Parts: sequence; structure tokens; C-alpha cells
Amino acid sequence: MVVKRYRSVEHGQPEREWRALGLLDRYAPGLAPVPVSADLDGEPPSVVMSRVAGSAVDEVVEGVLADALAEAVDRVQRAVPPAVLEKVPVRAGDAVALLARVRGWLAAGEEVGVVAEAHRRADALRRADALRRADAWVRRPDLAERLARPGTPVFGTGDGNLANYLWDGSRIRLVDFEYAGRSDRAFELAEVLEHVSVWRGGVGGMDGVLDRLELTAGEAARLIECRRLLALFWLLRTRAEAPAQRMLSLL
Repeated sequence: MVVKRYRSVEHGQPEREWRALGLLDRYAPGLAPVPVSADLDGEPPSVVMSRVAGSAVDEVVEGVLADALAEAVDRVQRAVPPAVLEKVPVRAGDAVALLARVRGWLAAGEEVGVVAEAHRRADALRRADALRRADAWVRRPDLAERLARPGTPVFGTGDGNLANYLWDGSRIRLVDFEYAGRSDRAFELAEVLEHVSVWRGGVGGMDGVLDRLELTAGEAARLIECRRLLALFWLLRTRAEAPAQRMLSLL
């Protein structure tokens, strides 16, 4: 068993995780830990769950690994039946909230540290150009309205960190559902595709996973904007560590 104790509760993390484990145990058994017990009012709150096999993905995502990742991502999103999903609270940190955060960082001049550091690197001009173009995109007056439009409803894990995808050589299991809730498919895919763990660990991108997923025209169009938003979020959050080339490829 694993006992998880929560240091942060401002987004209802213990309740979200306990709810997610119950839903996945019922509708997608074997994909995530089995919920055992919870003390949601404890100091600190805690959740007890089964231990699952595997280790975090830290290799090039191709072949059977890309197959397994795509299957896990698609399965978790489609697991909860629509009638049940309607009653699930929205995930913590949706696209509109993330846009407001990014706009706040840019308005407050948070990009200065990125550019200052970038000018000491060989890719200074590329990084500065990425920031200029990103700033122009994020200021579009209709952007918030477009992101607020409902996409294809899915169950969202709320966290695209590759450390949460445990690979045992044949299948992927998921852990960590502190921000989970009702979401939309494009935003959840962007969360995985553009998470900083993909680029920091030398994994080399998740295009192999995306190629294995079938998207509608509307999902594909929304995915572009959601990927831009998530890429910009990580570019600013990690400051000079983030890969500007990824931003340029999406703008």
C-alpha cells in the first residue's frame, strides 16, 4: 500500500484524488491505484491506495512505449461515462485560469528575467522573438472567449508530468490525481504534450503519442491554441531553462 499525505489543500487535492481513484477503479480498473481508505479531514489529510508497478517514463517515446502512452491517455480521458462526468467538478486550473495567470506574468514584466538570461546564450534572438510573438498572441482580445468555449468533455488528470506515467515494459499506469476533474480533450492533451518534463528529461517530445490519437477537426484546432498556452506557461515559469524553439514551432 501507499499512504499519501497532502501538504497543500487549497485546490481540494485530497478530495480530488480520492474521487478520481474511485471513478477510475470503477470505470477503468487497472489503470490507476485502487483506493483503500481516506482521512480527508485529518491533519494532514491522507489517502491510502494500492502500490502499482513501473517507473516514470524517461526514455524516447516511440514504438510500444508510444502505443502504451497513447492508450493510457485516451483511456483515462474516456473512462467516465458522460452522465457521471457531468456531475464531476471541473479540474483545478482550466484554460481560462491559465491564460489569466500567463497574462499577469507578462503584464508584470516577468519576461525580463527570461530575456536577460537568454542574451547570455546562443539562442538569444530566437528566445526573444518567441517571447515577442507569444506576448502578441496572448493579448488578442478574443482569446479568452475562444478558450472558454466548451471542448469535448473528458475526465482530466490535471497534471501532464511524465513522472505520473509508470511504465513496466508492457503497459502504463497513472498516479497523482490532485488536480483531476472534468475537462476538455484538447486542453488535457496539451497538458501532456507541452509539460516541462517532456523537454527537460531528453524524452524528445510526444509526437508519437499524438500521432496515435484520432482528433476531430474541432479538437485539432483547439489543441493548437492550448499547446501554445501551455508552452508559454512553462517558458515563463521555468524562465531561461525553457526551450524557446518549442514556442517558435507553435506560433
